[in-house]
Amino acid sequence: MALLKGKTAVVTGGSSGIGRGIARGFAEHGAEAVVVADVQEDPKEGGRPTHELLEAETDTSSVFVECDVTSRADLTEAIEAAEAAGGIDIMVNNAGIWHAEDFFEVTEDEFQRMIEINLKGVYFGSQIAAERLVEHGDGGAIINISSIAGLFGNGNWPTYSASKGGLTTFTYSLAHKLGDHGIRVNAIHPGGIQTMIGGETTDPEAAAEQARQFTQMVPLGRYGQPEDIAGAATFLASDLANYVTGESLVVDGGWTSWR
Repeated sequence: MALLKGKTAVVTGGSSGIGRGIARGFAEHGAEAVVVADVQEDPKEGGRPTHELLEAETDTSSVFVECDVTSRADLTEAIEAAEAAGGIDIMVNNAGIWHAEDFFEVTEDEFQRMIEINLKGVYFGSQIAAERLVEHGDGGAIINISSIAGLFGNGNWPTYSASKGGLTTFTYSLAHKLGDHGIRVNAIHPGGIQTMIGGETTDPEAAAEQARQFTQMVPLGRYGQPEDIAGAATFLASDLANYVTGESLVVDGGWTSWR
């Protein structure tokens, strides 16, 4: 289905994991162009670079732009690449980091890095994209990839929760600010998704036991996959969601519905 026919999107963190899934989902639904903006071109999970995969498997044109989302200049370059491809319609702020931590041991540098990538990058990525969308005057969509940790706290990752909580309320604020311009702003809150955001597993047996315990708590009985988030993002980016803004879409297999 060509839900995104004629649309041009930027996906930060688009080389791997959820971002790669979203980029592929957009292409499968007929996007005209997808800019893959990331700090590295090669996927963490292996395989062909995302932009090469899109052009090989679909009619979507795609380009990779090296982008550190803590740099406003890099974000500008990514969005200008979308302008060169026909003009940005969709901005997906997906790039982010996660790790477990001990609250009493978090350093200022560790705190700053998490906030700069997970919150500052979204703030200024949205600002630059919104400037272009307002200039175009045709509306558009900004999609922020938050987390279920952006809806409730977790003592095992307090800095991550703080960054995603800020992202959630920023999404609501931006939806209010940009509504007059027809720009919709929404957040997706993934639950447990199988990606390599936490790095490679060093103890397969422990990982398998952790997976068993976790999936027992999920009504759908499995981890989510990047394509599960891609489906939600495609909906929010498409005309099917024309009257949806300032919303949080939870994609977690039902875990938070009864926790």
